[in-house]
Amino acid sequence: MASTSTQAAHHYHFDIAMSCGGCSGAVERVLKKTEGLASYTVSLESQTADVYTDDVPFATVLDKIKKTGKTVRGAERDGEGVDV
Repeated sequence: MASTSTQAAHHYHFDIAMSCGGCSGAVERVLKKTEGLASYTVSLESQTADVYTDDVPFATVLDKIKKTGKTVRGAERDGEGVDV
């Protein structure tokens, strides 16, 4: 799990249906492979992912998370709700 960075220009928050360590691990793996992220945290307990970046578009991160097969139930881009 990467550390939280408040220095990044953008903060994306995702509410993701994750029921086990394999689920959260899949989300962590795709975020780890995504170039340009300042940092990220994935929490199985709260079923969320927080991503910090300067230049990776929100849609790119959302698409990568969806490709894991997990359901994204909601999201925020810089504190504002976004349709997923």
